[in-house]
Amino acid sequence: MSDVVSTPSRVSAGRFSILAKRIRAELPSLTDYGAAIISATVLVLSFPDFNLWPLAWFALLPLLAVVAHNHRPWRSFILGWLFGSVFFYGSCYWLTYSMIHFGGIPAPLAFVLLVPGAVLLGIFPAIVTLLLALALRYWGTAALFMTPLFWSALEWGRLETTGQLWNAIGYSQAYHPLLIQTARWGGIYLVGFWIVLVNSALAYILTQRDKRAWVISAITLLAVAAVTIIAARPYETDLSSIVLAKPDVVIVAVQPNVPMDPISDPKAVEALIARHTSLSANALDEWERKGQLDNARGTSVDSDWAKDDSATRRSAIPRLVIWPESPMNFTYGGDSKFRERLATFAKKNNASVLLNSQEIAPNNGVYNSALLINQEGRLVAQYDKIRLLPFGEFVPLPRWMPGAGLISAMVGDFTPGTNYPLMAMANTRAGVFICIESAYPAIARRFTVEGADVLINISNDGYLGPTAVSRQHLANAVFRAVENGRPLLSVTNTGITAFITSHGQIKDATQGFEPMARTWGISSVGNGQTFYTAHGDLFAVGCTIFSLLIFVFSFKRQGDAVAN
Repeated sequence: MSDVVSTPSRVSAGRFSILAKRIRAELPSLTDYGAAIISATVLVLSFPDFNLWPLAWFALLPLLAVVAHNHRPWRSFILGWLFGSVFFYGSCYWLTYSMIHFGGIPAPLAFVLLVPGAVLLGIFPAIVTLLLALALRYWGTAALFMTPLFWSALEWGRLETTGQLWNAIGYSQAYHPLLIQTARWGGIYLVGFWIVLVNSALAYILTQRDKRAWVISAITLLAVAAVTIIAARPYETDLSSIVLAKPDVVIVAVQPNVPMDPISDPKAVEALIARHTSLSANALDEWERKGQLDNARGTSVDSDWAKDDSATRRSAIPRLVIWPESPMNFTYGGDSKFRERLATFAKKNNASVLLNSQEIAPNNGVYNSALLINQEGRLVAQYDKIRLLPFGEFVPLPRWMPGAGLISAMVGDFTPGTNYPLMAMANTRAGVFICIESAYPAIARRFTVEGADVLINISNDGYLGPTAVSRQHLANAVFRAVENGRPLLSVTNTGITAFITSHGQIKDATQGFEPMARTWGISSVGNGQTFYTAHGDLFAVGCTIFSLLIFVFSFKRQGDAVAN
């Protein structure tokens, strides 16, 4: 009788033992965990503010090697998740700055609160390693060369599903224009593809260690180098033949360095407005007296322009003053005194003004807007920010959810815009977008398709302090310029304000947290479009389709193997 009773217990114990063994088999070893953490750490070091950009080209090597060595799917998923979580946490640590300094959250708690977001985004690299493991099981070690397809597909998927593409791997190369010119063909995703392909080739050598692996990887590396050089040739040619002709528009970019603390004292508000106007007026006066453009340094000058470079001729060129996004919260439509003051400034200086303002939206809403006031003091164009910052400008939660209304009152509740109006300045048309919108390739591309000659990004990173965010933010702007073949003016409250050429060269970057002004000249570039502007994320979509096909074929081969 006791034997009969004990049999179910022994069966249950046996099943539990088998399950435990399977779980242990799927769990990575300490060495595997270490490899994933090393890869994440090295990749973090390739981004600003560490700026060790060459590390990105082999940062993934430890992770890929351990996945190739023991390609159990769930083990690989766990390793990819750990890698992604550590990377996003380490490269976006600056998010804690505003929590600590403006939210009053204790530093230890702020760093803990950063964990969930990093873990969530870490799922995307985890899917990459899961797909790689499946491909390795049924396609062999050569499947390592499929990793760039998976990676580019999942970076595109990350943007499409979460609205977040910050620190895509290609951004690590943003400050080296020679390496990013292929963005004109496939955007940030294609530059990332080459980086991951190089990592894959090196991992193939490390895994196989035979003559065939060396030959295949060498051919791959030479192909990447050749494509990079071919793509960079127009950039090198342009640098050697730059000629400053008469600009169509002279731009004064103002970096006012408005403090982040709430401003309630009328005298303080008056002083900050005076800072905006004085920086603008002084820069315009300097231009009329000397005729020097900051973004023309190191270039030759058109002979006809040089012969008659007089103050009278300079004063006839249209001028635009740009004020950035800032915590001053101008309300042009609702503040008649400010409207009159701005009109007086525009008429006196014969200059248009582009500024950020909170404007009325339907249903008692508020737009975060960019307004263009012409030299006669009239409002002539308005762009309402389309992509709002989650938990900064809106709360991505249903209004009926408990606490959603309280959070909205704390962080703001803006209405997203829907239109892409160009702002005309003489013969030049500008596409203006606001702050975090520089991280969305589709925004700049849409403006370029509509006919923008120049792209302008007004922003404010001051809430995140003197951290890596300003250089990481500028990296986004660099890629938007290259992708669309348009110069981009980054005009910020606290820095970095800079002129970015159509090939991604950064000129006249300001220092952070100092009041400054820059004077630039821009001209119409015609209607030419890059392949990326014309076709958008075609490359990333292609990577996604191929990744899905590989996934399906991998399972088909598994089914065939089981049937046989």
